[in-house]
Amino acid sequence: MTSTRYTVDDVMTKTVVTVTPDTEFKAIADAIKRWKVTAVPVVADGDRVVGIVSEADLLPKEEFHDHPPGMIDQMRRLGDTAKAGSIRAEELMSSPAVVIGPGASLPEAARLMAGRRVKRLPVVDADGRLKGIVSRADLLKIFLRPDDDLAAEIRREVVDRLFPDSHRDVKVDVTWGVATLTGHVPDTALIPVAARLAQSVEGVVRVDCRLEGPAPA
Repeated sequence: MTSTRYTVDDVMTKTVVTVTPDTEFKAIADAIKRWKVTAVPVVADGDRVVGIVSEADLLPKEEFHDHPPGMIDQMRRLGDTAKAGSIRAEELMSSPAVVIGPGASLPEAARLMAGRRVKRLPVVDADGRLKGIVSRADLLKIFLRPDDDLAAEIRREVVDRLFPDSHRDVKVDVTWGVATLTGHVPDTALIPVAARLAQSVEGVVRVDCRLEGPAPA
């Protein structure tokens, strides 16, 4: 018994602005501004992702623009001070890039972003070729599913399957992503199962399970 499984491929941006390892600093900054993105993958050898350049990678150039880093800064922030003097993507990029496959689940992507403290993930195929990019905002798209769609999926995948003989006695309402289940079911042991499965439906914000045992005769 499973609900619709959405993957990275369902929410990722498939048209991606990229640069090559020899792209100059100013061209990278221009691409980020023009396309209103916060980072660009660096690709080489047939769209294989070799790194990623973010706004954060460009900022040291401005930070140390009017005063060169002192000895303490150089010792404490070797990466940043090195980037302050860099002019090409291959020198500025974070490498290897943290990537994910198009078939990965949305929770997998969210956990990887949180664990690696990144805001977006290049999406690559088995050969490392770029297929898209997924951001934290993309992962939130699933919560924009219409309430009617969520209610229909909960009824079809949870209520109808768990309670085939009494599904008509269960009411499912979804408002702003919050699912409310009310009614009477023959087996109270299945009530927490219903709540858990309803919560697992992609796009559900919270479940208010008010199911009860058999109605009094």
